[in-house]
Amino acid sequence: MFDRVLIANRGEIALRILRACRGLGLQTVVVYSEADRDADYVRQADMALCIGRAEPADSYMNQSALLLAAKASRSQAIHPGYGFLSENADFAERVTAAGLVFIGPDVACLRTMGDKIAAKHAMRDAGMPCVPGFDNALPADAAELDAIAAGIGYPVIIKAAGGGGGRGMRVVHGGAELAAAIELTREEARRAFNNATVYIEKYLSHPRHVEIQVLCDRHGSALWLGSRDCSLQRRHQKVIEEAPAPGIDPGLIAAIGRRCAEACRQIGYCGVGTFEFLYQDQAFFFIEMNTRLQVEHPVTEMITGIDIVQQQIRVARGEKLSFTQADIRSRGHAVECRINAENPLTFMPTPGRLTHWQPPGGMGVRVDTHVGVGYRVSPYYDSMIAKLITFGASRDDALARMRQALSETRVEGIDSTVALHRQILSEPGFCAGGVDIHHLERWLETRPASPEPVEPHRRSYGDSGITAIGELDGAGAAQSAGADAAR
Repeated sequence: MFDRVLIANRGEIALRILRACRGLGLQTVVVYSEADRDADYVRQADMALCIGRAEPADSYMNQSALLLAAKASRSQAIHPGYGFLSENADFAERVTAAGLVFIGPDVACLRTMGDKIAAKHAMRDAGMPCVPGFDNALPADAAELDAIAAGIGYPVIIKAAGGGGGRGMRVVHGGAELAAAIELTREEARRAFNNATVYIEKYLSHPRHVEIQVLCDRHGSALWLGSRDCSLQRRHQKVIEEAPAPGIDPGLIAAIGRRCAEACRQIGYCGVGTFEFLYQDQAFFFIEMNTRLQVEHPVTEMITGIDIVQQQIRVARGEKLSFTQADIRSRGHAVECRINAENPLTFMPTPGRLTHWQPPGGMGVRVDTHVGVGYRVSPYYDSMIAKLITFGASRDDALARMRQALSETRVEGIDSTVALHRQILSEPGFCAGGVDIHHLERWLETRPASPEPVEPHRRSYGDSGITAIGELDGAGAAQSAGADAAR
């Protein structure tokens, strides 16, 4: 058991963890870089310590600085959030060796699931369906490589064993490209992840990206908390997420959810985690497991009513889960838009100072953010400035509330992706549901640069008989002058 937590992260997730700790009566210690000195959540913590310069390597990625801060503040546990060191097995090992609790799975699980080849072996042993492929490090012999790829069937995809965030992947359509693609992916993997090991698997042409959230304690309980659809992606980076995944037989979801829970029991997993799948032709294929809290966890919280961050902290304290699988009920629908400080046409980051910030509100609207008027978006970190989440009795209701929420949102002083989200929320393919992971990039190639706004429309909310008037602003907010990796 512990009562003081050091939050080894920044931005909205640092604030989210801080709030969860306060709800449990725990003291909070926030670490910050020089760039984040004036962030509001820094002032909200019980204690705050500067750990270095703005560059992540000198602050949030500096393991020694974080451990020193934990010792100086007499913290008993470290919550890594997401990104940075959240899935770093070496850091978790150092935290444990220092007599502290790492709020996440144990080192063995981090090492196994952090290596995609080892993870696929573990999941196959647990009976999990995986993408067809060669689940070992690739041989050097060209003839052997050709035989492996031909046996799988083109197109294939080369992946880095230690990869993530969309890096370390390359699609190959024929044998003439294979050797060069493998060499390029190996070099990219070596530079990005300090691990040049790559593997090969079948490239699925039109899959969806579907996730299963899990929660496990140290007493043998392993639960799955429903599904998410994260198929709307650009360059393998998620843009909009929703829960539950629309248009998939609930029986199929339940079956794969039970397999995820059983896999967790077999590997002795404790904490929160997410199984990621490609879903195509009514079949699930495991691709990886995220052994941390995910950016999109709020949509699962909205449909289940479970505070995932608090539960993560509770099981790290050694507590038993207070509910069973039978107690978990999914109701309604939730959608999350990631609002980034980026130009909505070029996607270039736009660091700078927020001169105006007007978040939306109303029933079924949640905004997870750490920014406010005067906040300066740093060029050193991920460009996400807010997560806008809406909840409704149905998918149509959640989307209608999201359109309204986006129409109320105002960001000035920097460019943001609010206008992009307004466009997407009126795009027929996305509105119909069930798009594949290539849908957004196909649409971006043909979208109008300056779409005309559509007329105000009237929609009914479920069976309540209530009618609301909203406006779909396809053009989005006017871009303001100025300038500002997760996964």
